[in-house]
Amino acid sequence: MTSDSPTSQRAVFGTWPTPLEPMPRLARAIGLGAGDLWVKRDDLTGLGGGGNKVRKLEWTCGAALADGATALVTTGAPQSNHARLTAAAGARLGLDVVLVLAGAPGSSASGNLALDGLFGATVVWAGDVDDKALDSAAEQVAEELRGRGAVPALIPFGGSSVLGARGYAECGRELLVQAPDLATVVVAVGSGGTMAGLLDPLGSARVLGVHCGAVTDPARTVSELASGLSGTRCAPETLRLRLDQVGDGYGTLTEAAMAALTLTARTEGIVLDPIYTGRAMAGLIAAIEEGDVVPGQRTIFLHSGGMPGLFGHAPTLAALEEALTPSNP
Repeated sequence: MTSDSPTSQRAVFGTWPTPLEPMPRLARAIGLGAGDLWVKRDDLTGLGGGGNKVRKLEWTCGAALADGATALVTTGAPQSNHARLTAAAGARLGLDVVLVLAGAPGSSASGNLALDGLFGATVVWAGDVDDKALDSAAEQVAEELRGRGAVPALIPFGGSSVLGARGYAECGRELLVQAPDLATVVVAVGSGGTMAGLLDPLGSARVLGVHCGAVTDPARTVSELASGLSGTRCAPETLRLRLDQVGDGYGTLTEAAMAALTLTARTEGIVLDPIYTGRAMAGLIAAIEEGDVVPGQRTIFLHSGGMPGLFGHAPTLAALEEALTPSNP
């Protein structure tokens, strides 16, 4: 059973539309005019700590309910925001949730993992596996659940499927109402569904994606999802996609992301995370420096959430704690 079922319907988890707020102090600090930079607060979506996965889960969980599911099974990294919100969605719907996570017990139990437990999810550790092996492990878990009489629905990695991307097509339409003059929407690219959905109403010229290292070929991933959603081919080479913010890999803290999340916090009081939104903001700063995003046009930063992941990311916490250490007199 997949979440692309033709019998899909929509569950309602979030509070819509999410706010669009100005960021004048950050705008001036990174080279834009005070009225140029705005933030779309998809960290305030309402369910389970918030974040962009809520929009996708409304569709994928709706399909699961229509198919008679009694359990949700999904995959992710140990600090997956999607896994956390799938656990919250299952709690809201009264469904069992099994999270098949890469890695082994002993990962930090703070951050998203703590919330996974709070929402009552079961975690199955898949070991040091690639994406394909992780999907196979989830299929095996689903088969075991069927053997016990359950009806599992497999929710895709990151919630990203053609069906899940509908949530961000809707977000794009919200933005056109809130800011019809928008020139660029900046978004972190993880599993690809958020950027793909935005492309449908906004077009490739107005969506700037920042690759965060979650998939090996982000252009192809986004292209395939966007093409499936619109019914017309979205060529990978037409995408505005930055690949320069991954650093040493998906789970690492880069200097640029640390600088970006610190600056955002100290100018606007808004918290970013080190893996997704921190990288996305670093990508926006780089785009301004290169002239790809310019003053005088409305730029929107899509805040996709992820704050719980910050509390599970030891290098970021260490850097933040060091910043609190008083200097010697």
